[in-house]
Amino acid sequence: MKHAEIDNTLFARNRRNLAERLKPGSVAVFHSNDLMPAGADRVFPFVQNADLFYLSGMDQEETILLLCPDAREEQYREVLFIRKTSEEISVWQGEKYSQEQASEISGIRTVCWTSDFERIFRQMVIESVYIYLNLNEHSRADVTVETRDARFLKQCMSAFPLHRYERLAPIMRELRAVKSDIEVQMIRQACRISEKAFRRVLGFTRPGVWEYEVEAEILHEFLVNRADGPAFPSIVASGENSCVLHYEKNDRQCRDGDLLLMDFGAEYSHYASDVTRTIPVNGRFTQRQQEVYQAVRRVQKEAVNMLRPGNTLETYNKAVGRLMEEELIGLGLIDRDAVGDQPEGNPLYRKYFMHGASHHLGLDTHDHVDRYRPFEAGMVLTCEPGIYIREEGIGVRLENDILVTENNPVDLTATIPIEIEEIEALMNTASPAD
Repeated sequence: MKHAEIDNTLFARNRRNLAERLKPGSVAVFHSNDLMPAGADRVFPFVQNADLFYLSGMDQEETILLLCPDAREEQYREVLFIRKTSEEISVWQGEKYSQEQASEISGIRTVCWTSDFERIFRQMVIESVYIYLNLNEHSRADVTVETRDARFLKQCMSAFPLHRYERLAPIMRELRAVKSDIEVQMIRQACRISEKAFRRVLGFTRPGVWEYEVEAEILHEFLVNRADGPAFPSIVASGENSCVLHYEKNDRQCRDGDLLLMDFGAEYSHYASDVTRTIPVNGRFTQRQQEVYQAVRRVQKEAVNMLRPGNTLETYNKAVGRLMEEELIGLGLIDRDAVGDQPEGNPLYRKYFMHGASHHLGLDTHDHVDRYRPFEAGMVLTCEPGIYIREEGIGVRLENDILVTENNPVDLTATIPIEIEEIEALMNTASPAD
């Protein structure tokens, strides 16, 4: 693995917290993600199921975690199943985890081959009343492709129709919302790597470079600093592309006078960072660009201060919307009188700021947390207001990663340059990256 080894007490604690939330007489099953075919004999790079990783630390395909806290035999209360390797697999794909290695990574004593799963699972099910199964219940999930979890659900309900079935997703959503100190440290490291990438870009960007060249500089810095890779496809959007929220083509040449909006984040030990910065391609903001940029920055400063225990995304986004409304009036983009007559539920500011100001961050870039749950100490959220003026070709978004605490919010990305003066100074003194 690229990243440093993770203390397995994290995974043991996570499993204990889950076990406490299961009904008596329960068995719970977590599957790794599938290897997805990419055409011919190719597969896409493997991405582990975040819930399975959260509970075991295992980053290998064909892995299954079985939890049965009330099992009569203690050895079956936590069982990890991994793919049995062979000489052929070793030659063609490389070494897979041994049972001893899997036990060391996960902290689980009983590690079996995947071929033993059906027998042991049946034994645990017969002892149990409830079967907890996991599905991707994220509100924005695309479930067109049937997953390993979905296939297992069908198989399980066919084989054991008289048992009572329960959902794991709501429990995992609750558990993963608040990050432990170990998790926060990994997010911090992902943010540090993202900072290095941004500083590299400041020394590289100039009129004539292509968006994909900037993306390459970001990826270079990720990989040389032991990141798993990007937490999501990097957005490198110049000129009018800066007004496209999920622009990913990255194939335009950056021109003199353009703004360059970059939304990127390193992933370290499976934990994501998510940063957005907007810079002038030629190293100097125009007067209009400065006005828009400073408006977004003022909103962000106020919004960060709202990320405190007890607030909710709903009330927070409404408050940020009111701040943005005032800034847009000041920029001459919306009329104050018209604001007084705007339709309820469709505020005028949405023309120029059409997305939410924050989302939860963790093992997933958009971590699955109940949007109605009040903020708590230990939650990590982004703060990312933006203004997009398509008719002027100006898009500005600024995004930092914020840790909610009992006291003031802590900016995990505070050292990443963001003020206009610092960005211009760095762009005009830094030499292009090697």
